[in-house]
Amino acid sequence: MNAAKALVDTNLLVYLYSDTEPDKRKRVVEALNQYDCIISTQVLNEFCHVCIRKMKITALDVRKAVEEITNVCHLVTVQESDVFCALRIYDRYGYSYFDSLMIASALGSDCRYLLSEDMADGQIIDSLVTITNIF
Repeated sequence: MNAAKALVDTNLLVYLYSDTEPDKRKRVVEALNQYDCIISTQVLNEFCHVCIRKMKITALDVRKAVEEITNVCHLVTVQESDVFCALRIYDRYGYSYFDSLMIASALGSDCRYLLSEDMADGQIIDSLVTITNIF
């Protein structure tokens, strides 16, 4: 049986490279093993930004982290159709544009779940994607 597809939010990936929340890191690792994980180019770019700007990780170490992440998660490119879908989600559900874009990427990638601690846990978007807080 194949694992369900899930798009992973940026904040969860950050826990993998932070020393401040070991329990959350452990739970993220478990989720990466439990689901067929997807990340979008948006998530990858946000991850790099947070690591460099807020966590002060060197570009070389961020590159290594990106390689590790993309070995575990499938990378999907944000498409023009995702932008239009994000605008619809923004209007309908009231999420920020960037959260809406992440949801649109999950929908466009046929994900069953969007793993995030920042959005409404249990909310189902368009009867297709369930937002899930793994913590």
